[in-house]
Amino acid sequence: MAKLPQITADKLIKILSKVGFKILRQSGSHVFLRHEDGRTTVVPNHPGEKLDRGLLLKILKKDTQISREDFEKLMK
Repeated sequence: MAKLPQITADKLIKILSKVGFKILRQSGSHVFLRHEDGRTTVVPNHPGEKLDRGLLLKILKKDTQISREDFEKLMK
């Protein structure tokens, strides 16, 4: 399986909003998102920096429960 792409926090937030996550609040550089079914996640939003693949995988698998395949489809 191919590696996850490194993307910016802004792009991840846009992708998560496509599947129903809404920005709840922001504390400093951390954006808190919540889905209507109760799933939550925090995305560190540092301008110009890309998210580490490990953090991206954690957000997808544990927090948002989005599969790699679904994530790759949403990126297109």
